[in-house]
Amino acid sequence: MVSIRKASTTDIPAMSRLLTASITSLCTEDHGNDPDRLRRWTQNKSEEGVGKMMDNPALTVWVAEVSSEIAAVGAATGDSIVLNYVAPEYRFQGVSKALLATLEDSLRNAGISLGKLVSTRTALRFYLASGWSELGSGAGGIQMQKVL
Repeated sequence: MVSIRKASTTDIPAMSRLLTASITSLCTEDHGNDPDRLRRWTQNKSEEGVGKMMDNPALTVWVAEVSSEIAAVGAATGDSIVLNYVAPEYRFQGVSKALLATLEDSLRNAGISLGKLVSTRTALRFYLASGWSELGSGAGGIQMQKVL
């Protein structure tokens, strides 16, 4: 069973490991195993970088847990979902879907009626299946939106 909660500072090490593992293992279609692209993408996913995310008052960070283990990390700010990463071992188990529902709810609860995000090629089918619309490429990925 998946449970979703707001992240705490004690989660920073696990979130850092998860974000780096997810990008490294699952997003090869996007980084192509290019060491420079991978380094640039993960450099702010260090414990220090995740700590800065947690310190940002405009950003709400969530974690999904399975059996008390952090299985996914997500974040939203303003009208946008800015993080939604799953641990490789939890891919295709409904964890990302549950986290996305929480992220969408957080936008709705903030009065946002049109959510935005930038998808990787890896996650594009997931977002399309979740009702998001593709707007085109730009700003580091595939621009998407969804009426909430």
